[in-house]
Amino acid sequence: QAQLVESGGGLVRPGGSLRLSCGAYGYNLDYLAMGWFRQAPGKGREGISCINNSGGNTHYADSVKGRFTISRDNAKNTMYLQMNNLTPEDTAVYFCAARGLKECPPAWENSPQLFGAWGQGTQVTVSS
Repeated sequence: QAQLVESGGGLVRPGGSLRLSCGAYGYNLDYLAMGWFRQAPGKGREGISCINNSGGNTHYADSVKGRFTISRDNAKNTMYLQMNNLTPEDTAVYFCAARGLKECPPAWENSPQLFGAWGQGTQVTVSS
């Protein structure tokens, strides 16, 4: 059964870094755009980054631009999110998602419903 599995979350101090991974089991990533979303307690799901099937086009929410980097290795069926200079406001459950088309959709940040497959999430906590 195809599934997405996130890993790499944890507790980090403000200013620290984490690298999240999303393993895509049973998928052929050559045809799928993928994204990272997050959800903090009491808040809606927020799109933070999206990458097209080849990795040639990437998109970021303003809240993470310049601090986070999305990448993918289709040969390893894995997507990554390098997160630097973390702040307490980055505390959330982080989800990876896959879309059945090659490109990120317009307004991807506010359109989680356009991603058909989701992982179970990994907790990221930024605290001193």
